[in-house]
Amino acid sequence: MTTAAAAPDTLPGNGFPLGATVSDGGTNFAVASGVADGMLLCLFDAAGAETRIPMRDYDAGVWHVFVPGIGAGQEYGYRATGPYDPARGVRCNPAKLALDPYARALTGPVKFGPEILGHSVTDQDAPSDADSAASVPRSLVVADKPFPWRDGDPRTHRRRGYADTIIYEVHVKGFTMRHPGVPPELRGTYAGLGHQAAVAHLLDLGVTAVELLPVHENIPEAFLVRRGLTNYWGYNTIGYFAPHQGYSAAVRAGRRGGQVAEFKAMVDALHAAGIEVLLDVVFNHTAEGDHTGPTFCHRGLDNPAYYRLDPGDPRHYLDTTGCGNSLNAGDPVTLQLIMDSLRYWITEMHVDGYRFDLAPTLARQEGEFGTRSAFFDLVAQDPVVSRAKLIAEPWDVGQMDSYDLGRFPPAWREWNGRYRDSMRDFWRSHAVGIGEFATRFCGSADMYGRARRRPTASVNLITVHDGFTLRDLVSYNDKHNEANGESNRDGTGDNRSWNCGVEGPTDDPAVRSLRQRQSRAMLTTLLLSFGVPMLLGGDELGRTQRGNNNAYCQDNEITWFDWSEPDTGLLGFTRRLIALRRAHPVFRRSRFLAGAEASELRWFAPAGTEMTAANWADPNALAIALYLDGSDDPDRAADGTWLVDDDFLVLVNAWWEPLDFAVPATRPGARWQVEIDTYELVRPAGSATARRQEGDHITVGPRCVVVLLGPRELRSVAVGSQEP
Repeated sequence: MTTAAAAPDTLPGNGFPLGATVSDGGTNFAVASGVADGMLLCLFDAAGAETRIPMRDYDAGVWHVFVPGIGAGQEYGYRATGPYDPARGVRCNPAKLALDPYARALTGPVKFGPEILGHSVTDQDAPSDADSAASVPRSLVVADKPFPWRDGDPRTHRRRGYADTIIYEVHVKGFTMRHPGVPPELRGTYAGLGHQAAVAHLLDLGVTAVELLPVHENIPEAFLVRRGLTNYWGYNTIGYFAPHQGYSAAVRAGRRGGQVAEFKAMVDALHAAGIEVLLDVVFNHTAEGDHTGPTFCHRGLDNPAYYRLDPGDPRHYLDTTGCGNSLNAGDPVTLQLIMDSLRYWITEMHVDGYRFDLAPTLARQEGEFGTRSAFFDLVAQDPVVSRAKLIAEPWDVGQMDSYDLGRFPPAWREWNGRYRDSMRDFWRSHAVGIGEFATRFCGSADMYGRARRRPTASVNLITVHDGFTLRDLVSYNDKHNEANGESNRDGTGDNRSWNCGVEGPTDDPAVRSLRQRQSRAMLTTLLLSFGVPMLLGGDELGRTQRGNNNAYCQDNEITWFDWSEPDTGLLGFTRRLIALRRAHPVFRRSRFLAGAEASELRWFAPAGTEMTAANWADPNALAIALYLDGSDDPDRAADGTWLVDDDFLVLVNAWWEPLDFAVPATRPGARWQVEIDTYELVRPAGSATARRQEGDHITVGPRCVVVLLGPRELRSVAVGSQEP
């Protein structure tokens, strides 16, 4: 049902800001489209009746109107009139209700059917005349209300330094969906993640930041819905300003738009606990897919502004994402959308930073990845966004330069895929080279040191949402993605995993023990390496996805955390590792060591002798010892305090047999005690007081790490003196 609004009921309004802005007496609506020849604002009442209001004022590519009497809670959308000419890349179709790209909240689901397609089912070059209003979500007017933040102004808020950051990658829904301490009505929601029971786990574990899988409003692909599945991960964005309504307890309870305040309350609770919030954002493609996909928003408003079109045939999209389309980060309209969104989530929602999915796509304004792209320039110049944590997934799809690890601007950090691959191979005893292990462990200076970047440019990871969990990494040689409905063809076959002799679950105690040791060795490597460690949420609990390495469509017990049977031993071990890292700045070096400073970092062969060129060149070497001197040329804290630390010896054995290590000569009179032994779940009895000295021998178990601590107060003890 539609009605026409009379012109006297509206005022011209303003073209800035974009979106729906509530003020005294009404709401200003502004939407960008340089290809439409007309724009209709569509308002919906509680019964679903639609009122169409012509937006008569157009200036600098923006249509705008002020509607008196309209306030928060109003449902609305747009219809763009004008050319529908796919051959020129233009797809205006007033039969399709378009979401506001700047909507602060959406309401309602998608009903998949031919109505949501902009083109005719029988002719893709012809427009569909089927009205989509009853089949798509609607934008919701949201008023800016004061929120009682406890963390101050985010524009001046001092964030935790990268060197002191430990990231925990987690899915909002999956983390609490089965958590017994979270009330049932809050499970799987922002409120659930902000609940004291959820926050208590993060605090007890010791992580300093959560990196949330996409929370922007997203829509699943039609083919998944037909299989009875959904896009659980959420990498199918349609609203860059709107928190996903499916993660809101308020929306679940019938309070439309309640997701906005609920998200803020979650961030506030995490900040109160000292935990930062990073968002995984998808500014590389949208839920509209390729040229055969639905019309929800951007395609119907201004297709050539929002998407990169094939210059040889503008009917089609250039796809560097593997998802059908790529956002046009070379167009001012799209660049403004991205920057406005980034700024909004920092200033209004108080998030601390971002991880950019398929980040090279954002820098392809001329096709090739460019560090001087407009996007990087805008980020660097923005007084708000430039101060946030900025982390790139430094690869995209299908281009000659799709793997851009080490090439991002200096202010950025990068997921270090090379660290992941090398450490996985090393711990399954593949001959990656002991130099490769050492380079990755010490922050990947080959990629970042030469560019005068810091070790913290490297975000170190061994497992992430995309791929095996840690438990599955040591339990499966092959992917087992049958539940995805693609005959196990999806997901990578290059897992660099090892099942320790048996594929999948087993009751064999020897295999189970080996898997536990493998897990502890990789966690120790990850959490003691220079750089920024990122832990996949649930790895500390022994979470399994039953061998599924591409669980993007599994919104069920395959992906939800199982809190009923956690691996308490692994949890305690992970907690101890994180506490060790946080207590000792020697593992959190903020700069690479070179020249005279290199004496702080020495490498030894298992025999206790300094590594030689021949040792480093041995392609089959799988064992090494690292000496970390905690007092020579230490870093300084923000207040100028010298971060003097204890000394450490890290003994690494990736052989499948035990290996004897001789304690090397380091500082005169050094005494060592075992702090971590990944062969043992619990520190051996008496190890805290048993002191080792130069020339003593220590057996390091197969595929294990032993960490020895040399306390500062014991350094002056003479080699031959009585031990304290």
